[in-house]
Amino acid sequence: MPILQKSQADRSATFAFWAFVSPALLGLTVFTLVPIVWGFLLSLSHAQNTIHPGHFIGFRNYADLLTDEAFLKSLVTIVVFAVFIVPLTFAVSLGLALLVNKVGWGRSFFRTVFFIPSAVSYVVASLIWKVSLFNGLPFGFVNHLIGLFGVHPVAWIGTAHPPWYWLVLVTVRLWLQVGFFMIIFLAGLQEIPKSLYEAASVDGAGPGWPVFRYITLPQLKATSVSVLLLNLIAAFQAFDEFYNILGGSGASIGNASLARPPLVYLYSLALSNQDFGRGAAGGFILTALIFAVTLLQGRIFGFGGSEK
Repeated sequence: MPILQKSQADRSATFAFWAFVSPALLGLTVFTLVPIVWGFLLSLSHAQNTIHPGHFIGFRNYADLLTDEAFLKSLVTIVVFAVFIVPLTFAVSLGLALLVNKVGWGRSFFRTVFFIPSAVSYVVASLIWKVSLFNGLPFGFVNHLIGLFGVHPVAWIGTAHPPWYWLVLVTVRLWLQVGFFMIIFLAGLQEIPKSLYEAASVDGAGPGWPVFRYITLPQLKATSVSVLLLNLIAAFQAFDEFYNILGGSGASIGNASLARPPLVYLYSLALSNQDFGRGAAGGFILTALIFAVTLLQGRIFGFGGSEK
């Protein structure tokens, strides 16, 4: 009898497990795994004006994109964007986390204030930056502000020398995501044992750069690498600010133009030109690039390694 009861209990537990897990597995299969497999089959096909795999051509779409000058320029654009936004976001979010962590009263208030922009739509923020803040007109907010110091209005979008559009692109992304990464750093700071700072104080090390360099920063190693990885992945996936601020064709700069980032280029290729095969191939190339850069960065900073 006890064996029978145990068998029934095991079956009930198994049934309960699959009852809870099945909806998640079904959603993962339908909305993630199936599209990935379908997209890979499309990337191996000559899928022009159709989303059905057929007429398999192997890796010709991949070869065409890797020799496509426009696609290669788009990769250069996103690398430049990452060079700007990744270290800037890291420094500002860490600085804000250090300041908020020092606040004794009102920490929740400041944490909420800085985090709120993370909930704003990228599309809405991009349009506000373009239409209101950096619209290039004398009554635009930024032009009005610099006008108080005698600076003439600047055409922020579409200028070649200097390329002020980078300031627009970087500041909107910085405003949108810095609060999110600040919260991650703040969580890491609150996990650092207070005894380390007390020991440093006993040894005569007061608050300042030495304590930050030899205690705070090493203790934030795992958090810092996580922020860098997430920030880098997000930078390579940039779409909304480029598309809504500069338009689908990039910024017009005289006779030249800023190359569209990969996602904007692939969006135009797949949806405007109806070349779903090459569009899918480009998506997998970009995924492989992000994966390779992530592994390289994790290797450099020792992400996932044992702490010594």
